[in-house]
Amino acid sequence: MTNMAEINTAITRGVIIAAGDGDRMGELTRDRPKVLLPINDKGEPLILSPVRALAAAGIRNIAIVVGYLGYEVKRNLGDGSQYGVNLHYVENPDYLGGNAISVWKARSWTVGEPVILCMGDHIIETDVVWRLLSTKVITDTLCVEYRPTLNHDIEEATKVALFEDGSIRDIGKELRRWDALDTGVFLLTERFFNTVEELARWRGNNVEISDVIRFMVAQGHRFNTCDVSSCSWMDIDIEEDLKLAQSQGALNGRRL
Repeated sequence: MTNMAEINTAITRGVIIAAGDGDRMGELTRDRPKVLLPINDKGEPLILSPVRALAAAGIRNIAIVVGYLGYEVKRNLGDGSQYGVNLHYVENPDYLGGNAISVWKARSWTVGEPVILCMGDHIIETDVVWRLLSTKVITDTLCVEYRPTLNHDIEEATKVALFEDGSIRDIGKELRRWDALDTGVFLLTERFFNTVEELARWRGNNVEISDVIRFMVAQGHRFNTCDVSSCSWMDIDIEEDLKLAQSQGALNGRRL
């Protein structure tokens, strides 16, 4: 576990994107967003994992980007005080577009500060955030997994190809040669938000986070990685993923 004294205290804000309609979950998301699906026998919702991970790492100002049935997320989580955090909600009416648009919607709330970005449908161990916060330089960074386990669907996962210095060379689900998996946890700076805006001018809402990273790299901007291979995390993409997580009693503090 990372020493709390080593954490970069200059980063105080987190963003969780939770706007998608979760259509691959079928009937389970017909009347509730995927991030509210129960993940253990206590009935705790999936999105509590990133909320708690951020809070435990000292990040208590969190924006949640909502879209599909967003009012249900607000009603369920409230102001976040019961979890020891300050929750701010950002609306994304364009939630059927690429996930980078959800990130960009939170730009005004970030007020130019670096933020930790998490996916609302990922289960992550707190140490993933601690590892990221322990990096010395504040620059755009993705947490990566070098040693996938049975909890990681390689076919569906976003793959990352790296330069020798560990920075990102290429990223995407269809990569045939790759070095690590994208865990969905990022440190993002204003440069990332600027790039989303630039791409959206000519691609509209069809902009994914991977598109932004590839464009940044093509423009000569370094995108770092942080190795979190010894930490637990899981992307809940389809019903089988949810059942696997439920069978393991998954949420923060429990190994996957």
